[in-house]
Amino acid sequence: MSHPPLSQQSIIAVVGTGAMGAGIAQIAAAAGHPVKLLDNRPGAAEKAVAGIRAQFSKLVEKSRLTAEAAKAAGDRLQAVSELGDLADCSLVVEAIVENLEAKQKLYADLEAIVGQACIFGTNTSSISVTAIGAVLKHPERLAGLHFFNPAPLMALVEIVSGLATDPAVADTLFATAAAWGKTPVHAKSTPGFIVNRVARPYYAEALRLAQEGAADYATIDAVMREAGGFRMGPFELMDMIGHDVNFAVTNSVWRAFFNDQRFLPSLIQQELVDAGFYGKKTGRGFYDYREVAVKPEPQTEAAQTPAGKITVFGESIAAEALVERLHYSGLSFSRAPETDGRVAEIGRAALYVTDGRSATQRASESGVANTVLIDLALDYSKATRLAIAAAEQCDPAAIVSAIGLLQAAGFAVSRFLDIPGLAVMRTVAMLANEAADAVNQGVCSEAAADAAMRLGVNYPQGPLAWADQVGVASIRDVLANLCTSYGEDRYRISPLIQRAVFAGRKIHD
Repeated sequence: MSHPPLSQQSIIAVVGTGAMGAGIAQIAAAAGHPVKLLDNRPGAAEKAVAGIRAQFSKLVEKSRLTAEAAKAAGDRLQAVSELGDLADCSLVVEAIVENLEAKQKLYADLEAIVGQACIFGTNTSSISVTAIGAVLKHPERLAGLHFFNPAPLMALVEIVSGLATDPAVADTLFATAAAWGKTPVHAKSTPGFIVNRVARPYYAEALRLAQEGAADYATIDAVMREAGGFRMGPFELMDMIGHDVNFAVTNSVWRAFFNDQRFLPSLIQQELVDAGFYGKKTGRGFYDYREVAVKPEPQTEAAQTPAGKITVFGESIAAEALVERLHYSGLSFSRAPETDGRVAEIGRAALYVTDGRSATQRASESGVANTVLIDLALDYSKATRLAIAAAEQCDPAAIVSAIGLLQAAGFAVSRFLDIPGLAVMRTVAMLANEAADAVNQGVCSEAAADAAMRLGVNYPQGPLAWADQVGVASIRDVLANLCTSYGEDRYRISPLIQRAVFAGRKIHD
């Protein structure tokens, strides 16, 4: 049975008025609720109220809010000075320091003040909701209400149920978040919830690539943006988040999963943290942000002339996009049925989409010495850059021909060291694998996993929908080949993906 949202007459309390707390208060006031703000720093709550009212004024200037609505919303904000002022609240959202004991004490103190029907909504991003509720007399009233920064702009809210959370409480928060104009998803209280868990491979696989010398930071970032469709590459994103924060979250998730190798922190990032190179906020991270620094350019292959007969094989997504792009370029080519998975030939070079094996291994096993692998793209018809890798057995002239073909098709080409899975393919496979595991372990639904990653971290596509697009069997093969190449439990395949392959269905079927 669905539950209605909290009525607009319900008073919302926000404890902790930093950027996140103020953002949540702004959302609730804009939605029509009276909002009380409390902070233990003198003057902080009053400053937050003034800041939120200024935000409402800016929305009026941008014609996104009427002057009357802005004044009414601003008038609904009230700074208070002590916990006793929250006695009449229907929902208390805490956005205080990420410390278990501090959160436990706050809600334990509030239990003696608020009414029995008052809901506790913790905005924690990494602490167990179950653990926070363990000290309460009525832990059933507590659930996670996890917004993303900046809260007024980000659509996603994770509604997190601890072991003792009353389902009716979670449903009420879900309905309330929806009434506030957000897109809520249900999640179970496990380490990282949905987003901070499923996102780990986006950083981890890039760090692994860098550690193995596959390419430099700027090149990996460019490939992830221009082929993968991500808004920011992993290294520039980590620099923006801050390595002190990003590394701490990775460590927290890794420890919480009892040192599962899938979440293993990176020595490269540990070095940055040890050096105090936290990213943009300190002036140095993977990149140098000081005034004298020169921004590095991605490695791009020099222009080559495509030499030799061109054949495009089969009707895969990559092949059809290549046909479309070659038509536009004016190059002549022929078509042939697909036989061994190759997408195209030019001269002696055979081009394949990576399947998680190195080009060298694939050439050895297939007997095709002049093997050149191309990376996955979100949309091969629109991508502006592709990563490639060539087998060690490959004739240098064949590599030049393959580069010339892809350049003629309109791609900037970045050549990687011959690392299994290249960049986009291995990252997407691991994101899909982690999302599938979250679903398989009852953390969330397939739809919630995809929505969370699109809306919470702006991925161009939900990982499970992406796996369906690439082909679940192909994702399974990439993971299996990575597992064989590295011999690590890190690349074990989620049972949900295995079942989908054996059943011959998509994950979202």
